[in-house]
Amino acid sequence: MPEPLSPADLRALDRAHVWHPYGPMPGRQEPLVVESASGVRLRLAEPAHGQNELVDGMSSWWSAVHGYNHPVLNEAARGQLDRMSHVMFGGLTHEPAVRLAARLVEITPEPLQHVFLADSGSVSVEVAVKMCLQYWRSAGRPAKQRLLTWRGGYHGDTWQPMSVCDPEGGMHELWSGALPQQVFADEPPAGFGMEPDAAYAGHLRELIAHHADELAAVIVEPVVQGAGGMRFHSPGYLRVLREACDAHGVLLVFDEIATGFGRTGKLFAAEHAGVSPDVMCVGKALTGGYLTMAATLCTTAVAEGISRGEVPVLAHGPTFMGNPLASAVACASVDLLLGQDWEQEIKRIEAGLRDGLAAASGLPGVRDVRVLGAIGVVQLDHEVDMAAATRAAVREGVWLRPFRDLVYTMPPYVTGDDDVARICRAVCAAAREG
Repeated sequence: MPEPLSPADLRALDRAHVWHPYGPMPGRQEPLVVESASGVRLRLAEPAHGQNELVDGMSSWWSAVHGYNHPVLNEAARGQLDRMSHVMFGGLTHEPAVRLAARLVEITPEPLQHVFLADSGSVSVEVAVKMCLQYWRSAGRPAKQRLLTWRGGYHGDTWQPMSVCDPEGGMHELWSGALPQQVFADEPPAGFGMEPDAAYAGHLRELIAHHADELAAVIVEPVVQGAGGMRFHSPGYLRVLREACDAHGVLLVFDEIATGFGRTGKLFAAEHAGVSPDVMCVGKALTGGYLTMAATLCTTAVAEGISRGEVPVLAHGPTFMGNPLASAVACASVDLLLGQDWEQEIKRIEAGLRDGLAAASGLPGVRDVRVLGAIGVVQLDHEVDMAAATRAAVREGVWLRPFRDLVYTMPPYVTGDDDVARICRAVCAAAREG
């Protein structure tokens, strides 16, 4: 084993060579060095603002729903590692991937019967788009190659997903003009508990009807728009989309990468509306935050349509597709979640977030406070000072990652009541100082 590097050496090498997400090179902010993690706590290699460890309010970008160093997931990883860490999926198969696919079919909406395992959430969206485009090509309608979505969305950082992120003010505005030109509806009206707005529902129907001959699919994040702005909308709009897509021969894709596996209070956010998509993407919490993996599920109609085409295969095959190690951990993570009263845990966290974040409503510069399931959001009326907000949260002993005008939290489901309250104090402190 090499000698461990000191925190100072790590930071120097990091600054010289490591390009962090959504950051310049070299970085302008000093990242905190994490030495280890267990439960909901990140242990730091050296103190930061008087703290040696931080409660993770982000679930490692919403994936580590069971916390860190979980014995069940550790055992699944070790057991699979002893058998095989990887084998190519072309022409071969193995039990972990087969079990995972069967489990996903079992727990997702009934029409979804076929599973394509991918490397990451963004790749699963690429696969979903490819499925939809190829379905219509196989049906002899190659002109149906555009996508419709609503503004305020985020679907990943690879090419096709970037094209359905918000083109004005979104994270990928830089690429406007180079990306495929998609069809954008207005941003859905805010409010999970609100009745659907008739005028907006009409707007969706009209757009889908008008563009039906060129639309391969509609793709949206159901109920919660994630990194595009952490907005909540009425489930009723999903029913409008389903009805309009059926009426005009357009496929419907739900991106459940952020919302899947219980985050909104339902196992999948589509359940709030009682509708099923033709294609669904899942990821993030799929492996409990242990390994990168995602999946694209589709109906038998979509799969058979592709398989009847001139090119009767889905021409996509990641090198690490169906990785046994990730598949085994994903199976263990899903079983761990469903083997407990996860709904009650989400309700408990939701209640704690509502109580703790209520104080933020009276802070200067706060535009809105909203909570749904294990998601708490404080929206400011200005761009957040990320450095100041992060320092404020760290001083409270909590790790948060504010962005744009938002200070928010998506804690692991195992976060206890005292730690939920602590996270809320940190969100309020970050909103006050950011």
